[in-house]
Amino acid sequence: MTTSARRIAIIGTGRIGRAWAIVFARAGFQVNLYDAEPAMREGAVPAIRDSLADLASFGLIDETPDTIAARVTCYPQLADAVRDVVLVQENIAERVDVKRAMFAELDHLTHADTLLASSTSGLPASTFTQGLAGRARCFVAHPVNPPSLVPLVELCGAPWTAPDVLARARALYEEAGQKPVTVEGEISGFLLNRLQGALLDEALSLYEQGYASAADLDTVMRDGLGLRWAFMGPFETIDLNAPGGVADYAQRYAGTYRTIASERMPFDWSPDTLAKLEADRAALLPRTDIETRSRWRDRRLMALLAHRRRDARDADGSDRTEAAEAPADANTTKTADTAEAAQTTKTAKTAKSAKAADN
Repeated sequence: MTTSARRIAIIGTGRIGRAWAIVFARAGFQVNLYDAEPAMREGAVPAIRDSLADLASFGLIDETPDTIAARVTCYPQLADAVRDVVLVQENIAERVDVKRAMFAELDHLTHADTLLASSTSGLPASTFTQGLAGRARCFVAHPVNPPSLVPLVELCGAPWTAPDVLARARALYEEAGQKPVTVEGEISGFLLNRLQGALLDEALSLYEQGYASAADLDTVMRDGLGLRWAFMGPFETIDLNAPGGVADYAQRYAGTYRTIASERMPFDWSPDTLAKLEADRAALLPRTDIETRSRWRDRRLMALLAHRRRDARDADGSDRTEAAEAPADANTTKTADTAEAAQTTKTAKTAKSAKAADN
């Protein structure tokens, strides 16, 4: 093999690109960053270092932030960034023409055995790799935002992607600590977005029909389905929800679900309904606070990951360090809970003020 098995190139240094850099750098890879915008390149490593500091506060990295950040280097030229890498992870604009031009460059600049992956969330690989000499090594590696906290990555090739390419990619992402799944054939939205889209469609439809408020529908997910779905999927859920497993569940509830399906009203993304939802959400969370709330979300994800890591250690008995880690874990959880309480109080006050203004 002519490439370095320990070097990755990240193209595009927005949120997804920076998160990918963390994924690979914390796994021991050397990471080359490239962005066409100088300001994005300049801000990338400091932003990565800040995120690593947050991860360290939750015990989610095994080295210091500076040690991991030292593996990340920004390059002003694309050719230098992609030289001698095993994988290129592209994260540029969701436009076919832009991606087609980028992949043509990547196909020309990289070794013939370098894996070329796109983080696109909706464009099939066939739309921007057709006609490339090296199209057999091109595929989609769709992450969840941010991949440094949510490990799922969906691997989906074009009709011409070589099977061994996806096998190599899967092994590489697993080595980096991600949870890859393979999408067997191109399909719009891949797997996660289709599952999320089905749930979102029903939530918006129920909201539009007036069956519940936006806040209550969020509660149904957060304090209902979401609790189970945080550690098991829908098939395991129904397998455990009837004494006889899946067959028993189907026997008991298939009729109910058929009725629900027959009554379902698809949501057509009505501007009026979306405007009402926007107003409801803005009353709970001012638009100027979205970035702050997003950082809160990330820290809650960190707390959840820290819990899952401790749980996995206990389950396999390989590391009995929970007692030693308890003070630090308690402090980080308390910090996140304090931030959540402050935001909740602020949200309640904002909502109360908005209601008073309406009256």
